[in-house]
Amino acid sequence: KRVSSIDSSVHQQRRREHPFTMDIQFIREKVKSLKRADKCREEENTVHFKHQVVSSEAAEQELSKTITKAMFKDMQILGQFNLGFIIAKLKRYLFIIDQHATDEKFRFETLKRETRLDSQKLMCPKPLALNGAQEELLMSYRALFNKNGFEFTFAEDAAPGSRVHLTALPRSRSLVFDESDVEELLWLLSDDSALNVTNLRPSKVHRMFASRACRSAVMIGTALDHRQMRSIVDHMADMEHPWNCPHGRPTMRHVVDLSRIS
Repeated sequence: KRVSSIDSSVHQQRRREHPFTMDIQFIREKVKSLKRADKCREEENTVHFKHQVVSSEAAEQELSKTITKAMFKDMQILGQFNLGFIIAKLKRYLFIIDQHATDEKFRFETLKRETRLDSQKLMCPKPLALNGAQEELLMSYRALFNKNGFEFTFAEDAAPGSRVHLTALPRSRSLVFDESDVEELLWLLSDDSALNVTNLRPSKVHRMFASRACRSAVMIGTALDHRQMRSIVDHMADMEHPWNCPHGRPTMRHVVDLSRIS
């Protein structure tokens, strides 16, 4: 008991020797520090837009840098404007979305990705005047050419430059294809800037798909309910390039930062 009493006395003395003090200034500084930390965390999770964008190209670049595809499904649908535009909100930002251009782009990319063109056999195989590198490239991407309706035979034992014969062309009621379309695809495949070679199409096919997508898309003047608007905006998350339609028309624009409206 005596030892316990001494220990208790020493402990109490130590407590008296190291008092904990807190004044009002300390509290104020602590609160300010916490507020700054909260603001930093909020800034990290907030999208930012320039308030003046001078061109369509600059606006597209601003959107592509700031909006991730996952954000489209987080957007709140507010309604339809003038039977042609969807008004959506993300955090404190308001956007206007062109219902026709957006639906057209989704349909166009779906056609590019999924459509396999029918082939029309040639009466006589046609030799293609390609260099050795082009022949190797064509053989490597034979499945892509088949998807676009082109078919070939390969003579492995022939001399380079005479190994490939064209045996079938894409079949279309309105378009005529020839070996120049094969050369165009080879040129696109050799371009290092090509983003997705599996969906490459000759320019004639690109125009054909754009026309089909435009005719089948939701038109300006069509009233949409909330479910339809939600579907159009959600589809933007699945697009390879959601910022404009195949004809170059913008799909969406940032309208205003609501925090700046008093």
